[in-house]
Amino acid sequence: MERGLRSVLEIRCELRQFNMDTKRRKTLEYKLRISAQARALVESWKPDVVIIADDNAAKYVIAPFFKDHAIPLVFSGVNWTAREYGFPYANVTGMVEIAPIQPVLSRVAELVGSDKGAFYLGADTLTERKNIKRFVTGAKELGIKLDHGLVATLADWKQALLKAQNYSFVIMASNSGINDWDHDVAMRITSEYSKQLSTTNHGWMMPYTMFGMTKIPEEQGEWSAQAALAIISGTSPAESLIMANRKWDLWINQGLLRTVGMRLPGKLRAKAKHFK
Repeated sequence: MERGLRSVLEIRCELRQFNMDTKRRKTLEYKLRISAQARALVESWKPDVVIIADDNAAKYVIAPFFKDHAIPLVFSGVNWTAREYGFPYANVTGMVEIAPIQPVLSRVAELVGSDKGAFYLGADTLTERKNIKRFVTGAKELGIKLDHGLVATLADWKQALLKAQNYSFVIMASNSGINDWDHDVAMRITSEYSKQLSTTNHGWMMPYTMFGMTKIPEEQGEWSAQAALAIISGTSPAESLIMANRKWDLWINQGLLRTVGMRLPGKLRAKAKHFK
């Protein structure tokens, strides 16, 4: 998201960034403290527009401090719906983040079946708790039983991955929030213990996943930046509809597929990007 945002704004605006880091530092005390710092920065600097990313910023910064405020705000990365935060406000617009649940579940079920159900594996965060509700609903509509494991450590992730091999396929949710994540260790775990097809909506999870139908985070950053520029030029946030992301990439990890002795259909391999 930041990469997309900076590609649009960096030469046109003075841009100041504040990282809340609430996916790794999860206590309510910390979230309240860092949110107060974010509020203080905004109120002291008085920017023309504030752009926020992800649910925690919406929940702990916009909703309590900036409802109908004089400063306009643009949000991105808020998963599925912003209604729980009361959006839209008169001073708020944004882009909600959705995943292609039905298409990816349908495609994977066609490839490997779903008689043993699916397992959803991710970090124990607010974002993943929101996501899993949508996946449960989507899976139920397709007649797929969905179990899950949301974890806080790499050791627990390994144990959940081992459990996931008892299902028809594995949904690799985000690792963001697993504080001791180690790429090399996770690669070894995945190569050694993966036996069932895995899929993801997150591009950064492709090193550990066989098949991906992934969101393009730059889309949200670019949209947020363009919305901010429109506001600076005089457009009211209330005039800008809340949108949802629309772009997806298709990926396969041929190396991991070979490791587990699995081969996807030729047409799918031809259409997909190949992770290296």
